[in-house]
Amino acid sequence: MRQTSGALPSVLGVGLARGVIELKQFAREKEAVIFTFTFPALLLVLLGSIFSDAYGNTGVTASQVFAASMIAYGIMNTTFVTMGTGIATDREDGTLKRLHGAPVSATSYFVGKIVLITVVTVAEIVLMLAVGMLVFDMPLPSTGERWLTFAWLLVLSVVSCTLLGIAVSAMVKSVRSAGAVTTVPVVVLSFLSGVFMQPINELPDWMLKVSSAFPVKWIGQGFRSVFLPDSMTRWEAAAAWEPGMTALVIGAWCVIGLMLCLLTFRWTNRRDG
Repeated sequence: MRQTSGALPSVLGVGLARGVIELKQFAREKEAVIFTFTFPALLLVLLGSIFSDAYGNTGVTASQVFAASMIAYGIMNTTFVTMGTGIATDREDGTLKRLHGAPVSATSYFVGKIVLITVVTVAEIVLMLAVGMLVFDMPLPSTGERWLTFAWLLVLSVVSCTLLGIAVSAMVKSVRSAGAVTTVPVVVLSFLSGVFMQPINELPDWMLKVSSAFPVKWIGQGFRSVFLPDSMTRWEAAAAWEPGMTALVIGAWCVIGLMLCLLTFRWTNRRDG
């Protein structure tokens, strides 16, 4: 039989409607908007202004290296942190419980979150690129191959970090602890991965080994391969951009993140039943 005009909305339709609501709620939280967008850019300006020496005779400055690397931090900030704290908040204030009782599937709920994450992440990257170009003269990619690398790297980075943010939300016992649970790992891994420290090949071996197991190191290295000349590989840990390994590691974390989501996601706090 053909569906009538009164048929229930589709999962995607409900998810997109949830996405509009998520964006409106996010826009109303002025402090969150300001912090989410300005903090990574502010860190970039500070680090790029403090460390501005040139790398040998490459014509590349430390400021430009930070501009490329800090895109990784910006993505983590708008995906992992935003998703982790957002879901924890929805769980604690009863939003998830109410949605679970309504005709809203988990898929629709996450489509709404993905709409929010996508819009915020794109806006964050545009801001980071603008700062890099206007303040530190970082050039945009000059070839189609590099733009292609930018595209698949961005997709894998957003997917992996978003899934991990969903998974880590299960560890948040209250909204008050959400910031620490989500922000601390991002900051620590950013230091270990050379996002906040350059050149990366001068980091201690144990840092390089630890960071290589996590996606942040590979996301930062991937974006450096997009925006910096190949002469800069001499300052990488492996003296190469390693695009294959980058895709493999971040892709593996997409799978790990999905498995963790399926195992840990819950609609209510354990104490709520």
